[in-house]
Amino acid sequence: MRSFETEIENPIVEKDIIELADKIAAFKNLQIDEEKFRSLRLARGVYGQRQQGVQMIRIKVPYGKLKTNQLNRIAAVSDEYSRGRLHITTRQDIQIHYVDLDRTPELWAELERDDVTLREACGNVVRNVTASETAGIDVNEPFDVSPYADALYKFFLRNPICQEMGRKFKVSFSSTDEDTGLSYMHDLGFIAKIQNGIRGFKVMVAGGLGSQPRHADVLYEFLPSDKIIPVMEGVLRVFDRYGERKSRAKARMKFLLKDIGLEAFRELIAKEQEAIEFKTVVINADAFVASTPVSVDVPKVKIKNEEAFELWKTTNLIPQKQKGFVAIGIKVLLGDFYTDKARLLADLVDNYAASEVRLTLRQNIVIPFVKEELVPFFYQELEKLGFAEAGYNKAVDITACPGTDTCNLGIASSTGISKELERVITTEYPQYLENQDLVIKISGCMNACGQHNMANIGFQGMTVRTKDKLIAPALQVLLGGGNLGDGNALFADKVVKVPSRRGPEALRRILNDFEANANGKQFVDYYKEKGEKYFYNFLHDLQDVTNLTQEDFIDWGEEEKYVKAIGIGECAGVVIDLIATLFLESEEKIENAKESYKNEIYSGAIYYAYQSLVNTAKAMLLAESKKTNTHAGIIKQFDELFVGSGKIELNTSFSELIYQINKNAPSKEFCLQYINDSEILLKKVKEFRVLSNNLAESVS
Repeated sequence: MRSFETEIENPIVEKDIIELADKIAAFKNLQIDEEKFRSLRLARGVYGQRQQGVQMIRIKVPYGKLKTNQLNRIAAVSDEYSRGRLHITTRQDIQIHYVDLDRTPELWAELERDDVTLREACGNVVRNVTASETAGIDVNEPFDVSPYADALYKFFLRNPICQEMGRKFKVSFSSTDEDTGLSYMHDLGFIAKIQNGIRGFKVMVAGGLGSQPRHADVLYEFLPSDKIIPVMEGVLRVFDRYGERKSRAKARMKFLLKDIGLEAFRELIAKEQEAIEFKTVVINADAFVASTPVSVDVPKVKIKNEEAFELWKTTNLIPQKQKGFVAIGIKVLLGDFYTDKARLLADLVDNYAASEVRLTLRQNIVIPFVKEELVPFFYQELEKLGFAEAGYNKAVDITACPGTDTCNLGIASSTGISKELERVITTEYPQYLENQDLVIKISGCMNACGQHNMANIGFQGMTVRTKDKLIAPALQVLLGGGNLGDGNALFADKVVKVPSRRGPEALRRILNDFEANANGKQFVDYYKEKGEKYFYNFLHDLQDVTNLTQEDFIDWGEEEKYVKAIGIGECAGVVIDLIATLFLESEEKIENAKESYKNEIYSGAIYYAYQSLVNTAKAMLLAESKKTNTHAGIIKQFDELFVGSGKIELNTSFSELIYQINKNAPSKEFCLQYINDSEILLKKVKEFRVLSNNLAESVS
């Protein structure tokens, strides 16, 4: 027995971790195709990185809320299995790097001792459910969205309907109309509302960033809170069935909505409600356990630099609706901090706040429930940790993805240029330490993990080529994006592309112009007034590559000449399906269906049976070299090629058989029948395949 198997108390978690360990062993023994194995490990938070032979581990932190015992556990795991560095992502996760694949099961088991999971942190699943970092303490919130984010996260974790989608699915909750959860760029975004005394949400659908950003549509102006889970289940079922699967570039839900239209999408969701088990899911917000602040005497404090302390108070303190308390924002450079500081921070929060921190969408940390009289003490202690830098969520607080440091898809450095731009603002534009208007974000490639295309000023990693075919790192400069509130936003325009070394000069020109001519306008409004051409005119000369120096070929934060090297992206868990593997998967899904049926989880059992039916049909279509882009397409083609032609006899059409899933409530009787249908189809298809192969061999 492996050591971690004796330490896991939750049998569901134990099964997950043992399965990962077994699949790793099978992969090492060449029993699993590499691409198939990638799909499995991604859904367990195990992600390849730029450096060969090691993994990035993404740790899921639902709605950014992290208890201090969990922070300590993550720090211990990072020390044991990684290099002692923690990275906060723009989705409120924590990532650690340079982990040995063979040790990932025991790493996961260690995390679960404090209820921390890796499950569905990556892959084609519902990713981490994010929320406003001020949820529960926001002075303007109609109610705390935390219980609703928590309930939704738990309902869809391991849920069969969202384990093998065509692409990832992102969800957010915003506490107020300020929309700090950024609903407009999510597959589903919920903004807290109260209507006629009833709690609910404005619901945004099919937003996204990437190379083709799309503003989300309003799915519902108001949806009662007991409907959010059934509606999301309907959305997921529609996305799973009709969403693109072959072309990764078109597989996000934003493309599905663009293709079929909002009204048709609504109709499909409504149709799915007929077959959903729970028509309403009441979320008991009162049962949600909120953190409790400690009662403690105020230690004596002597502030060394009163001026710095006063500046910090203006930029890093967050008003809190609970009387006598404030929250403290910690500016974390690039979202990176180390385990020694993590432990000391956890001790501080344990002893003097509420044993809880929040990870933010801008890669920072918030400490809620700090007594107002303890603010000087916290400043003193945070200063010792290097966590008392002014400028939380201000212009100087730049968001950046890891870029070429560790990411396979990174084209140019985002962390190196981020440090330099923060230095430029701090030293040359100190007034922006207190400026909340300007939002600057950087991504190392077009996939926008740094959210560059929704920033006021954004930079995207690229390359430029000289006439001598020399390649230098570059930055696309984007301007004019911004969050307008209540689900409304603007995406930034691409203005110019400049060699990376000229990024700071581009920023200087933009800020100098803004300072001189904006006359108090917000940057979004100023850009809208002036237009793209105005900014292009005073930036375009920076694009010239005829006068590059040796330094221009060395990226920020690097010492050696730039070499463009892009690996295979893993965000989508690209899979090469083999026919035999699909048949095996169909068998596994039937077994999963039977197990769920035995446990009286009929809706889950039905969906496993549905997946088996689709997999079986897909295998046959691949054998005929047919496209298998969507589930709906697979169903239609299988009917035409095999059932309609009489090659496989079902006594009904395949579409009639499989679409029972959205016509019947998940009863015990229907569940048993549907599982039986999936077994019969698999048996008939296998028999047909054997006969076809035998015939082919006899002819040859």
